[in-house]
Amino acid sequence: MPLDIEEVHGRRIALCPPDGPLLRTAGDATDLIGETRSADASTVVVPIERLDPAFFQLRTGVAGEFVQKFVNYRVTLVVLGDTTEIASKSKALHDFIYESNLRGSIWFLTSKRDLEERLARDDAPH
Repeated sequence: MPLDIEEVHGRRIALCPPDGPLLRTAGDATDLIGETRSADASTVVVPIERLDPAFFQLRTGVAGEFVQKFVNYRVTLVVLGDTTEIASKSKALHDFIYESNLRGSIWFLTSKRDLEERLARDDAPH
């Protein structure tokens, strides 16, 4: 899948297109990581609609397998889209999203503007 590449606050970002097959397996994650690294990017943005619905049902293990690949390869995964409704149906999912956003390698953000703000905040001197 061809990825669009952008530079945001000095960070190279790979943008996964919103159209295309659902991403559902650890192999899909590995392929996406490979394409991201080939583009010399450290972050990949995946629109929420590209993720298999099973990703958001934590008992399936899909999210765990998928996310673990990004952690192992040190590529930041940004899931872009509104998770409010699906997270409201599962405390475990709500907590997973909340904790992921705190740790820094997996982010669930609502909009591209949120991504730009997060990157600006992360790049600011502390």
